[in-house]
Amino acid sequence: MAGNIFGKLFRVTTFGESHGHALGGIIDGCPSGLKLNFEEINNELNRRKPGQSSIVTQRKESDEVIFLSGIFDGFTTGTPIGFIIKNKDHNSKDYFNIKNIYRPSHSDFTYYKKYVIRDYRGGGRSSARETVSRVVAGAIAKQLLKINNILIKAYVSSIGGLNLSENYNKLDFSKIENTPVRCPDLQLAEKMIKYINKLRKKGDTIGGIITCIIQNVPIGIGEPVFDKLHAELGKAMLSINAVKGFEYGSGFYGTKIKGSNHIDKYQNNGSTKTNFSGGIQGGISNGMDIYLKVAFKAVATIKKKSINFNKKKIFVKGRHDPCVLPRAVPIIEAMSALVLYDYIHMYKILLF
Repeated sequence: MAGNIFGKLFRVTTFGESHGHALGGIIDGCPSGLKLNFEEINNELNRRKPGQSSIVTQRKESDEVIFLSGIFDGFTTGTPIGFIIKNKDHNSKDYFNIKNIYRPSHSDFTYYKKYVIRDYRGGGRSSARETVSRVVAGAIAKQLLKINNILIKAYVSSIGGLNLSENYNKLDFSKIENTPVRCPDLQLAEKMIKYINKLRKKGDTIGGIITCIIQNVPIGIGEPVFDKLHAELGKAMLSINAVKGFEYGSGFYGTKIKGSNHIDKYQNNGSTKTNFSGGIQGGISNGMDIYLKVAFKAVATIKKKSINFNKKKIFVKGRHDPCVLPRAVPIIEAMSALVLYDYIHMYKILLF
Protein backbone atom coordinates (compact mmCIF):
# COMPACT_ATOMS: atom_id res chain seq x y z
CA MET A 1 0.00 0.00 0.00
CA ALA A 2 1.47 3.31 -1.11
CA GLY A 3 0.50 6.82 -0.03
CA ASN A 4 1.32 6.66 3.68
CA ILE A 5 3.82 9.54 3.61
CA PHE A 6 2.92 13.24 3.68
CA GLY A 7 5.36 16.09 3.08
CA LYS A 8 8.67 16.58 1.27
CA LEU A 9 11.31 17.58 3.84
CA PHE A 10 9.22 17.66 7.00
CA ARG A 11 7.57 14.30 6.39
CA VAL A 12 5.30 12.08 8.41
CA THR A 13 4.72 8.39 7.71
CA THR A 14 1.70 6.92 9.48
CA PHE A 15 0.92 3.27 10.19
CA GLY A 16 -1.60 1.12 12.02
CA GLU A 17 -5.26 0.11 11.88
CA SER A 18 -8.34 1.10 13.84
CA HIS A 19 -8.52 -2.22 15.72
CA GLY A 20 -4.86 -3.20 15.63
CA HIS A 21 -2.47 -3.06 18.59
CA ALA A 22 -1.48 0.55 17.95
CA LEU A 23 -1.27 3.39 15.48
CA GLY A 24 1.81 5.49 15.05
CA GLY A 25 4.15 7.42 12.87
CA ILE A 26 7.66 8.48 11.99
CA ILE A 27 8.49 12.17 11.56
CA ASP A 28 11.47 12.93 9.33
CA GLY A 29 13.01 16.36 8.94
CA CYS A 30 12.29 17.83 12.37
CA PRO A 31 15.22 20.12 13.29
CA SER A 32 17.21 19.51 16.45
CA GLY A 33 16.99 21.71 19.51
CA LEU A 34 13.23 22.21 19.72
CA LYS A 35 12.08 22.00 23.34
CA LEU A 36 8.82 20.11 23.01
CA ASN A 37 5.76 21.10 24.99
CA PHE A 38 4.27 17.68 25.68
CA GLU A 39 1.23 19.22 27.35
CA GLU A 40 0.32 20.96 24.08
CA ILE A 41 0.71 17.68 22.17
CA ASN A 42 -1.59 15.90 24.62
CA ASN A 43 -4.08 18.74 24.41
CA GLU A 44 -4.28 18.35 20.63
CA LEU A 45 -4.86 14.61 21.04
CA ASN A 46 -7.56 15.23 23.65
CA ARG A 47 -9.40 17.50 21.20
CA ARG A 48 -9.44 14.69 18.62
CA LYS A 49 -9.97 11.65 20.84
CA PRO A 50 -13.29 9.76 20.98
CA GLY A 51 -15.61 9.78 23.97
CA GLN A 52 -15.06 13.46 24.86
CA SER A 53 -18.77 14.41 24.72
CA SER A 54 -22.24 13.04 23.98
CA ILE A 55 -22.15 14.25 20.36
CA VAL A 56 -19.21 12.06 19.30
CA THR A 57 -18.44 8.33 19.31
CA GLN A 58 -18.40 6.81 22.79
CA ARG A 59 -15.36 4.65 22.11
CA LYS A 60 -13.04 5.28 25.09
CA GLU A 61 -9.41 5.83 24.15
CA SER A 62 -6.88 7.75 26.25
CA ASP A 63 -4.88 8.42 23.07
CA GLU A 64 -1.66 8.80 25.03
CA VAL A 65 1.32 9.16 22.73
CA ILE A 66 4.47 7.17 23.48
CA PHE A 67 7.62 8.59 21.86
CA LEU A 68 10.18 5.97 20.89
CA SER A 69 13.00 8.00 19.35
CA GLY A 70 14.20 11.42 18.23
CA ILE A 71 13.79 13.13 21.61
CA PHE A 72 16.33 13.46 24.44
CA ASP A 73 15.79 15.38 27.68
CA GLY A 74 12.70 16.94 26.15
CA PHE A 75 14.51 18.29 23.07
CA THR A 76 14.34 17.04 19.50
CA THR A 77 17.62 15.53 18.34
CA GLY A 78 17.18 15.95 14.58
CA THR A 79 16.81 12.18 14.10
CA PRO A 80 13.52 10.49 13.11
CA ILE A 81 10.83 10.88 15.76
CA GLY A 82 9.05 7.57 16.20
CA PHE A 83 5.84 7.32 18.21
CA ILE A 84 2.85 5.06 18.85
CA ILE A 85 -0.65 5.43 20.29
CA LYS A 86 -2.01 2.16 21.65
CA ASN A 87 -5.55 1.00 20.93
CA LYS A 88 -7.33 -0.07 24.09
CA ASP A 89 -11.12 0.08 23.67
CA HIS A 90 -11.65 -1.75 20.39
CA ASN A 91 -14.70 -4.04 20.29
CA SER A 92 -13.93 -5.96 17.12
CA LYS A 93 -16.90 -8.28 17.66
CA ASP A 94 -19.17 -5.38 16.70
CA TYR A 95 -18.01 -5.87 13.12
CA PHE A 96 -18.34 -9.66 12.77
CA ASN A 97 -21.78 -9.30 11.16
CA ILE A 98 -20.30 -7.27 8.27
CA LYS A 99 -17.29 -9.50 7.72
CA ASN A 100 -18.55 -10.52 4.29
CA ILE A 101 -20.74 -7.52 3.56
CA TYR A 102 -19.78 -4.23 1.95
CA ARG A 103 -21.25 -1.25 3.79
CA PRO A 104 -22.91 1.32 1.51
CA SER A 105 -20.85 4.47 0.79
CA HIS A 106 -17.80 3.07 2.59
CA SER A 107 -14.43 2.04 1.20
CA ASP A 108 -15.12 -1.66 1.92
CA PHE A 109 -15.84 -2.64 -1.69
CA THR A 110 -13.09 -0.63 -3.40
CA TYR A 111 -10.55 -1.57 -0.73
CA TYR A 112 -11.22 -5.28 -1.16
CA LYS A 113 -11.16 -5.11 -4.95
CA LYS A 114 -7.81 -3.32 -4.88
CA TYR A 115 -6.01 -5.37 -2.20
CA VAL A 116 -7.97 -8.69 -2.25
CA ILE A 117 -7.97 -8.64 1.55
CA ARG A 118 -9.83 -6.40 3.99
CA ASP A 119 -9.63 -5.67 7.68
CA TYR A 120 -13.35 -5.36 8.33
CA ARG A 121 -12.86 -4.24 11.96
CA GLY A 122 -13.83 -0.59 11.89
CA GLY A 123 -12.43 -0.05 8.42
CA GLY A 124 -8.89 -1.06 9.31
CA ARG A 125 -6.42 1.28 7.63
CA SER A 126 -9.28 3.24 6.04
CA SER A 127 -10.61 4.27 9.45
CA ALA A 128 -10.49 7.92 10.49
CA ARG A 129 -8.63 6.70 13.57
CA GLU A 130 -5.51 6.91 11.36
CA THR A 131 -5.69 10.69 11.80
CA VAL A 132 -4.48 10.40 15.41
CA SER A 133 -0.94 10.09 14.01
CA ARG A 134 -1.40 13.22 11.91
CA VAL A 135 -2.42 15.17 15.00
CA VAL A 136 0.80 14.22 16.81
CA ALA A 137 2.94 15.31 13.85
CA GLY A 138 0.84 18.43 13.36
CA ALA A 139 1.19 19.36 17.04
CA ILE A 140 4.97 19.36 16.66
CA ALA A 141 4.73 21.36 13.42
CA LYS A 142 2.50 23.90 15.20
CA GLN A 143 5.17 24.38 17.87
CA LEU A 144 7.78 25.01 15.18
CA LEU A 145 5.48 27.51 13.45
CA LYS A 146 4.69 29.28 16.72
CA ILE A 147 8.34 30.30 16.99
CA ASN A 148 7.71 32.53 13.97
CA ASN A 149 4.32 33.59 15.40
CA ILE A 150 2.42 31.68 12.71
CA LEU A 151 -0.91 30.78 14.28
CA ILE A 152 -3.56 28.32 13.08
CA LYS A 153 -7.11 28.25 14.38
CA ALA A 154 -10.05 26.19 13.07
CA TYR A 155 -13.67 26.04 14.16
CA VAL A 156 -17.00 24.54 13.13
CA SER A 157 -18.88 27.10 11.03
CA SER A 158 -21.74 24.95 9.76
CA ILE A 159 -23.71 21.86 10.77
CA GLY A 160 -26.38 20.85 8.27
CA GLY A 161 -28.45 23.98 7.64
CA LEU A 162 -27.14 25.82 10.72
CA ASN A 163 -24.55 28.31 9.46
CA LEU A 164 -22.25 30.81 11.15
CA SER A 165 -22.43 33.85 8.87
CA GLU A 166 -20.21 36.15 10.96
CA ASN A 167 -16.85 37.09 9.44
CA TYR A 168 -13.97 35.43 11.29
CA ASN A 169 -12.50 38.84 12.18
CA LYS A 170 -15.50 39.46 14.43
CA LEU A 171 -15.31 36.13 16.27
CA ASP A 172 -13.78 35.42 19.67
CA PHE A 173 -11.59 32.37 19.06
CA SER A 174 -11.15 31.86 22.81
CA LYS A 175 -14.76 30.59 22.89
CA ILE A 176 -14.15 27.72 20.45
CA GLU A 177 -13.24 25.25 23.19
CA ASN A 178 -16.09 26.42 25.46
CA THR A 179 -18.51 24.10 23.70
CA PRO A 180 -18.17 20.45 22.57
CA VAL A 181 -19.21 21.33 19.02
CA ARG A 182 -16.30 23.83 18.73
CA CYS A 183 -18.31 26.72 17.28
CA PRO A 184 -17.30 30.16 18.67
CA ASP A 185 -20.89 31.45 18.48
CA LEU A 186 -22.19 29.88 21.69
CA GLN A 187 -25.88 30.43 20.90
CA LEU A 188 -25.51 28.77 17.51
CA ALA A 189 -23.40 26.05 19.13
CA GLU A 190 -26.30 25.11 21.41
CA LYS A 191 -28.59 24.76 18.39
CA MET A 192 -25.99 22.58 16.67
CA ILE A 193 -25.65 20.32 19.71
CA LYS A 194 -29.43 19.86 20.01
CA TYR A 195 -29.67 19.03 16.31
CA ILE A 196 -26.82 16.49 16.45
CA ASN A 197 -28.30 14.81 19.53
CA LYS A 198 -31.70 14.64 17.86
CA LEU A 199 -30.18 12.82 14.88
CA ARG A 200 -28.05 10.61 17.13
CA LYS A 201 -31.14 9.32 18.92
CA LYS A 202 -32.67 8.48 15.54
CA GLY A 203 -29.52 6.62 14.51
CA ASP A 204 -28.73 9.18 11.81
CA THR A 205 -25.78 11.48 11.05
CA ILE A 206 -25.04 14.95 9.68
CA GLY A 207 -22.16 16.81 8.03
CA GLY A 208 -21.00 20.42 7.90
CA ILE A 209 -18.12 22.83 7.33
CA ILE A 210 -14.95 23.70 9.24
CA THR A 211 -13.30 27.07 8.69
CA CYS A 212 -9.55 27.46 9.27
CA ILE A 213 -7.58 30.71 9.67
CA ILE A 214 -3.77 30.84 9.29
CA GLN A 215 -2.22 34.11 10.45
CA ASN A 216 1.20 35.78 10.17
CA VAL A 217 2.40 33.66 7.23
CA PRO A 218 5.39 35.41 5.62
CA ILE A 219 5.22 36.55 2.00
CA GLY A 220 6.64 34.07 -0.50
CA ILE A 221 5.45 30.65 0.68
CA GLY A 222 4.40 28.46 -2.26
CA GLU A 223 5.34 28.04 -5.92
CA PRO A 224 3.57 29.43 -9.01
CA VAL A 225 2.90 26.21 -10.96
CA PHE A 226 2.36 22.70 -9.58
CA ASP A 227 3.34 23.39 -5.98
CA LYS A 228 0.92 26.23 -5.33
CA LEU A 229 0.33 26.76 -1.62
CA HIS A 230 -3.45 26.42 -1.95
CA ALA A 231 -3.02 23.25 -4.02
CA GLU A 232 -0.99 21.63 -1.24
CA LEU A 233 -3.51 22.77 1.37
CA GLY A 234 -6.30 21.33 -0.79
CA LYS A 235 -4.53 17.99 -1.09
CA ALA A 236 -3.96 17.90 2.66
CA MET A 237 -7.60 18.56 3.46
CA LEU A 238 -8.99 16.21 0.83
CA SER A 239 -6.87 13.39 2.27
CA ILE A 240 -8.95 13.49 5.47
CA ASN A 241 -11.77 10.95 5.84
CA ALA A 242 -15.29 12.17 4.94
CA VAL A 243 -14.06 15.41 3.31
CA LYS A 244 -16.08 16.28 0.19
CA GLY A 245 -14.96 19.80 -0.60
CA PHE A 246 -12.28 22.48 -0.16
CA GLU A 247 -12.22 26.18 -0.88
CA TYR A 248 -9.96 29.08 0.07
CA GLY A 249 -10.43 32.82 -0.05
CA SER A 250 -13.70 33.82 -1.69
CA GLY A 251 -14.09 30.23 -2.92
CA PHE A 252 -17.33 29.49 -4.74
CA TYR A 253 -18.71 32.85 -3.65
CA GLY A 254 -16.10 34.41 -5.94
CA THR A 255 -18.02 33.07 -8.94
CA LYS A 256 -21.02 35.21 -8.08
CA ILE A 257 -19.44 38.67 -8.01
CA LYS A 258 -17.94 40.84 -10.75
CA GLY A 259 -14.20 41.20 -11.17
CA SER A 260 -14.43 44.90 -10.35
CA ASN A 261 -15.75 43.98 -6.90
CA HIS A 262 -13.47 40.97 -6.39
CA ILE A 263 -10.11 42.72 -6.92
CA ASP A 264 -8.03 43.08 -3.73
CA LYS A 265 -6.75 46.65 -3.99
CA TYR A 266 -3.31 47.39 -2.55
CA GLN A 267 -2.76 49.82 0.30
CA ASN A 268 0.37 51.93 0.92
CA ASN A 269 1.84 49.38 3.34
CA GLY A 270 1.67 46.55 0.78
CA SER A 271 -1.36 44.85 2.31
CA THR A 272 -4.69 44.68 0.51
CA LYS A 273 -7.90 46.47 1.46
CA THR A 274 -9.95 43.29 0.99
CA ASN A 275 -8.80 39.67 1.09
CA PHE A 276 -10.83 37.74 -1.45
CA SER A 277 -7.55 36.06 -2.42
CA GLY A 278 -7.46 34.36 0.97
CA GLY A 279 -3.84 35.30 1.58
CA ILE A 280 -2.61 33.51 -1.55
CA GLN A 281 -2.02 35.01 -5.00
CA GLY A 282 -0.57 33.02 -7.89
CA GLY A 283 0.00 30.11 -5.52
CA ILE A 284 2.22 32.24 -3.25
CA SER A 285 1.38 33.70 0.17
CA ASN A 286 1.01 37.49 0.17
CA GLY A 287 1.22 38.15 3.91
CA MET A 288 -2.52 38.45 4.50
CA ASP A 289 -4.52 35.94 6.54
CA ILE A 290 -5.02 32.60 4.80
CA TYR A 291 -8.54 31.33 5.29
CA LEU A 292 -10.11 28.15 3.98
CA LYS A 293 -13.18 25.98 4.37
CA VAL A 294 -13.44 22.20 4.43
CA ALA A 295 -16.74 20.39 3.83
CA PHE A 296 -17.47 17.07 5.56
CA LYS A 297 -20.23 14.71 4.51
CA ALA A 298 -22.58 13.01 6.92
CA VAL A 299 -20.96 9.82 8.25
CA ALA A 300 -21.98 6.82 6.14
CA THR A 301 -22.21 4.52 9.17
CA ILE A 302 -25.78 4.95 10.36
CA LYS A 303 -27.65 2.74 12.80
CA LYS A 304 -30.70 2.59 10.62
CA LYS A 305 -31.20 -0.50 8.47
CA SER A 306 -28.86 -0.45 5.49
CA ILE A 307 -29.06 -2.36 2.22
CA ASN A 308 -25.85 -3.22 0.38
CA PHE A 309 -25.57 -3.87 -3.35
CA ASN A 310 -26.36 -7.60 -2.84
CA LYS A 311 -29.68 -6.52 -1.27
CA LYS A 312 -28.74 -7.92 2.12
CA LYS A 313 -30.32 -6.02 5.00
CA ILE A 314 -27.97 -5.33 7.87
CA PHE A 315 -27.88 -3.34 11.09
CA VAL A 316 -24.54 -1.64 11.68
CA LYS A 317 -23.25 -2.05 15.23
CA GLY A 318 -20.36 -0.24 16.89
CA ARG A 319 -19.79 3.26 18.21
CA HIS A 320 -19.69 5.98 15.60
CA ASP A 321 -19.83 9.76 15.41
CA PRO A 322 -23.24 11.25 14.61
CA CYS A 323 -21.19 14.24 13.39
CA VAL A 324 -17.42 14.12 12.83
CA LEU A 325 -16.81 17.87 12.73
CA PRO A 326 -16.04 18.60 16.42
CA ARG A 327 -13.24 16.00 16.42
CA ALA A 328 -12.03 17.03 12.96
CA VAL A 329 -11.12 20.59 14.03
CA PRO A 330 -7.65 19.62 15.38
CA ILE A 331 -7.07 17.44 12.30
CA ILE A 332 -7.65 20.43 10.01
CA GLU A 333 -5.20 22.46 12.10
CA ALA A 334 -2.65 19.63 12.06
CA MET A 335 -2.73 19.22 8.28
CA SER A 336 -2.44 23.00 7.81
CA ALA A 337 0.61 23.04 10.08
CA LEU A 338 2.25 20.16 8.22
CA VAL A 339 1.84 21.97 4.88
CA LEU A 340 3.08 25.33 6.17
CA TYR A 341 6.09 24.04 8.07
CA ASP A 342 7.15 21.78 5.20
CA TYR A 343 7.30 24.82 2.90
CA ILE A 344 9.14 26.91 5.49
CA HIS A 345 11.60 24.06 6.04
CA MET A 346 12.23 23.86 2.30
CA TYR A 347 12.92 27.58 2.07
CA LYS A 348 15.34 27.34 4.99
CA ILE A 349 13.63 30.18 6.86
CA LEU A 350 15.41 30.43 10.23
CA LEU A 351 13.00 29.54 12.99
CA PHE A 352 15.27 29.42 16.03
